[in-house]
Amino acid sequence: MAGVSWSGVRKEYGSVAALGGLDLEARDGELLVVVGPSGSGKTTLLRVTAGLEALTAGSVAIGGRDVTRMPPGRRNVAMVFQSYALFPHLTAEENIGVGLEAREVPKAERRRRVAEAARVVGCESLLQRRPRELSGGERQRVALARALVRDPDVYLLDEPLSNLDAQLRIQMRAELKELHRRVGATMVYVTHDQVEALTLGDRLIVLDGGELQQSGTPDELFRRPANRFVARFIGSPPMNMLPAAAADGALQVGTLRFPAAPARDRPLEVGVRPEHLGLVADGDGEAEVQLVEPAGSEAFVHVRLGGQTVVARVASEQRPQAGARVRLQIAPQHLLLFDRDTGERLEWKL
Repeated sequence: MAGVSWSGVRKEYGSVAALGGLDLEARDGELLVVVGPSGSGKTTLLRVTAGLEALTAGSVAIGGRDVTRMPPGRRNVAMVFQSYALFPHLTAEENIGVGLEAREVPKAERRRRVAEAARVVGCESLLQRRPRELSGGERQRVALARALVRDPDVYLLDEPLSNLDAQLRIQMRAELKELHRRVGATMVYVTHDQVEALTLGDRLIVLDGGELQQSGTPDELFRRPANRFVARFIGSPPMNMLPAAAADGALQVGTLRFPAAPARDRPLEVGVRPEHLGLVADGDGEAEVQLVEPAGSEAFVHVRLGGQTVVARVASEQRPQAGARVRLQIAPQHLLLFDRDTGERLEWKL
């Protein structure tokens, strides 16, 4: 096994910097999830790691070995693509073993390794089928087996579940996590789905515009985001942002007042997650319910407060009706404070 380190990694396409000089590390045996919106540089990071793109500046090391100028075939990485990239005229068995055949691994050894990889991902019964005879989930298993059979130092997975339906994604997500536990190899997993990132990763890195926004455990990013972008990107529905002001030793958020001593020399806003926003029916309340989205055991309630809309996540039996007046309740320990201009999260004490 081996970890990956990226030092000053920069990739430019003309005048556009897809990666802006990143310093990152995937530790040995870690499942590192790279998350961010479309165009944030996630796939580019994988491609420069695999050697499919040349760096503009910086270096990539795998297991302490500088691979920056090595061709892809010498880096000993396996990449799983969003499109599966299976040869349509080959059987699943042949697709899994195609890399071994290219390296002239003896036939008996090749068949043994293909069978073992197929067993690990649960596609032993599919080996004689061609891709057109396989479902999306079955094709994904074959693509994973093809990566496993190589016994690489690092696995690079580029949104491998994005083509699957919602139920199958949940199933495959759990299987991938279990697969990582059994294999114990370093995996770098790219996704734009922050729920997928939170459930899969040992550690997350959040990119935006080719720049690192934050790295840490899923819990750290959820509870202590570094800035407004991370706070809004991690969590579903996104965190609500409300204007705030500090005066007379207190923090004022709409009609709510919290005894505190936040910074006073800058414009402020607070963040509160939908699950921490309470609604109390009140005919004289400061907010009006605009929309209610039932979601089984819970509901998402869109509330108009002043000139903006906030979302509360409530138990289904507690949902109000559209048009109702409500009063907001926020537990102060769930408030996060941000600089309204820079988006930086600020420390403050109640």
